[in-house]
Amino acid sequence: MSDTAPLDYAAAGVDTAAGDRAVELMKNAVSRTHDATVLGATGGFAGMVDASALLGMERPLLATSTDGVGTKIAIAQALDIHDTIGQDLVGMVVDDIVVIGARPLLMTDYIACGRVIPERIAKIVTGIARACEATGVPLVGGETAEHPGLMDPDDYDIAGAATGVVDAAQMLGPERVAQGDVLIAMASSGLHSNGYSLVRSVLARTNSPLEGHINEFGRTLGEELLEPTRLYTRLCLALVNALGAGSGTEGIHAFSHVTGGGLGANLSRVLPLGALADIDRGSWVVPPVFDWVRRGGDVTWEGMEDSLNLGVGMVAVVGRDCTAEALRVIREAGVEAWILGEVSMPGEVEASSDFDGRTISGTKGVHAGAVRLRGSYRTA
Repeated sequence: MSDTAPLDYAAAGVDTAAGDRAVELMKNAVSRTHDATVLGATGGFAGMVDASALLGMERPLLATSTDGVGTKIAIAQALDIHDTIGQDLVGMVVDDIVVIGARPLLMTDYIACGRVIPERIAKIVTGIARACEATGVPLVGGETAEHPGLMDPDDYDIAGAATGVVDAAQMLGPERVAQGDVLIAMASSGLHSNGYSLVRSVLARTNSPLEGHINEFGRTLGEELLEPTRLYTRLCLALVNALGAGSGTEGIHAFSHVTGGGLGANLSRVLPLGALADIDRGSWVVPPVFDWVRRGGDVTWEGMEDSLNLGVGMVAVVGRDCTAEALRVIREAGVEAWILGEVSMPGEVEASSDFDGRTISGTKGVHAGAVRLRGSYRTA
């Protein structure tokens, strides 16, 4: 007979009781995201929503998106603050859906960890749930997976997926973009959730303590770096409701969510082939955190605009007759907004590396329009 104790799941490193405890701790936060469309309770095998509203649409199109938070999680882990990155996750996922005018119907999340610490998992999911509640999207399911031996005990990663719907006749995108369209910037809340591998390299190079106070930020470096991603879902849908999914000189034509790859790469994706968006770099002041990254890492401005949002989190492409109303709606929602530039139709434009009049096209595998960035950035 062997002297070795018999194995079970707990002995192998998976604590199912801790998982159950985490679910109990997060249940109330998740339930607050549910509305009358949600069927069933937390803990089922599948989340369900009543899709009866789709019956009133002429041609409902389902939109879906999935994403994670990336290495910003390392900052949260270093500071032992876990209730903010959930908003980053929701922003990265749901605001990719709203760019085509889709209303989010549901979201699910996934957390992989080396060890389930119920209070930590509950904080992560509570952050996700708060952001879901703020954007009006039910959090209808999720999974927490414990991976002992594969991940360090205190390590974790998160991902999410969302589904939304838009009537085909109301879908936004390149087909609506026209000569003379105006580009309206909506300010970011900071770095959002992109470029953190660069940010962490700057931290390592400068040996900057996360707990250190930075005068130009008015708070600690860690607090600045953990600032959650601004959520644009309700604002974008409000713009569509107020101005319509328009054409010509009227209405909203497209949105661009400025995430990985920066402003030029993301804006070019929503422009038709032959369109050129001309952007004045001097039309806004780049927030201090971006200049901290630039100076600390000796990063070129070209490198900065290829990896960070530089203060622009979302762009609305609107018919020129609706510019004033669009600015009013955005500003009344408490978000800073300004005119970035406008769209022309010169025909297909080749990419150019000349920084003073740099042209970006053909990014993300999309053969579409181009973005010209000209002038110099302004810093505080």
